[in-house]
Amino acid sequence: MKGLKGYFLLMLLIMTAVSADAKILLPQILSSNMVLQRDKPLNIWGFAAVGEVVTVSFAGQVKETITDANGKWIVVLSALKTSAVPSTMTIKGSNTIVLDNILVGEVWLCSGQSNMEYAMRKLERVKKPLNEKLGYPVDELKKANNPQIRIFLVNRKQLSKPDSLHKSWNIAQDSALKNFSAAGYFFAKELQKKLNIPVGMISSAVSGSAIEPWIPRESLETGYFSGQKVGNDPGKFYTPMIEPLTPFALRGFLWYQGETNCFLKENISYSYKMKALINSWRTAWKDKDMPFYYVQIAPFNYSTSKGKIALDEYTEPEFWEAQAQLLRMPNTGMVVTTDLNDYPDDLHPNYKWEIGRRLALWALAKDFNQQLTWSGPIYKSVKFKGNTAKLEFEHIGKGLISIDGKPLDCFSMAAKDGKFFPAEAIIKDNKIIVSVKGLKKPVAVRFGWNEAMRPNLYNKDGLPALPFRTDNPLTTQFKPI
Repeated sequence: MKGLKGYFLLMLLIMTAVSADAKILLPQILSSNMVLQRDKPLNIWGFAAVGEVVTVSFAGQVKETITDANGKWIVVLSALKTSAVPSTMTIKGSNTIVLDNILVGEVWLCSGQSNMEYAMRKLERVKKPLNEKLGYPVDELKKANNPQIRIFLVNRKQLSKPDSLHKSWNIAQDSALKNFSAAGYFFAKELQKKLNIPVGMISSAVSGSAIEPWIPRESLETGYFSGQKVGNDPGKFYTPMIEPLTPFALRGFLWYQGETNCFLKENISYSYKMKALINSWRTAWKDKDMPFYYVQIAPFNYSTSKGKIALDEYTEPEFWEAQAQLLRMPNTGMVVTTDLNDYPDDLHPNYKWEIGRRLALWALAKDFNQQLTWSGPIYKSVKFKGNTAKLEFEHIGKGLISIDGKPLDCFSMAAKDGKFFPAEAIIKDNKIIVSVKGLKKPVAVRFGWNEAMRPNLYNKDGLPALPFRTDNPLTTQFKPI
């Protein structure tokens, strides 16, 4: 198994230094308190002495194997049904390991940079949100006490090392939850509440990281990237922080990253990098259909930031556009965040609870067949007629609305000369009619196309519309498959 290669290579070096009666060793990800993915075959693996018989017993199954010439072993448990009753796994060889308090439910991996890493302990220090409708769970860390939610926080220096304590999974509460991803936890909380099953979350994120370190190097050497020199240390975090997890069965992935690449003024190239990440992770887990849900980077004053690369007010909308291209890939979904930063100079906005909830909406609808609206309006098509443009949207839910009751804002329109003017927009039959007084024969419409804009177009389910423009030829060249 490719996912075991790096782990086993390290372990082989360890095992050659110990005696022939070496004890069974397990990876960090296998421990007491873990949640195992339901309805999928389950790998249980590790190391022991060469030729040793290893037996794994769990949930009425008993599987036996013999370690190979390198001392590695693996057994595959048959798929299990949901179980909220704590169970014990026993692994026997020259020694016996007992892992207890194990549940069976849904397991998700969340990754990215600082906004995914953003820890629960920070909730107590955030400024009071201006949008009271979205809540403010400032005391969630103190109240959290749900043994059906389990968490595993990846330590980049420890993940590939064997674990002798078998306590790396924890119930989502107290000191363990304090340092865990807030977005990941609130996703799990919403999922567990709606499905009433155990949920396990694995967080593997690094503050300030670009996307390239999370992608296997070989995935950035072919196709779109052939002949290019890709920077930002490709594979740097994938190898120690993702690859050792790949034998562990999951339902899907959550991704919150992009600010670092946006500061580099990337656009369509980021789409291809994200495509490479999604495909490589799905390949590593041997499931081309694994769900991949991600977060639009929040509004921020990139244009006033001081860096080596000059940015402007359109840098971020162009990056949003690049992120949105991945919606063309199967089983992907994006959370829109244009309304989730009260302070545009804050690169780490609050509302992580709403981020988690909106991510959960995608999963609940797409993976668990819940009847709900999971996305805000997304631009579908435009028809120009005379001096107006008619826009059609997907994900209108119960209908399009202005969330504040005021006229729709943040629309602009241009004729062939490419000069955009603020436009009037009205809702008619759940389509939007756009016009500019005195502008003849318009050819392009833009919406929310400025980092400072906070559009008021939503659906009646309370989810904001995704910014877009109708006039970028680059997006038609992106090939998702």
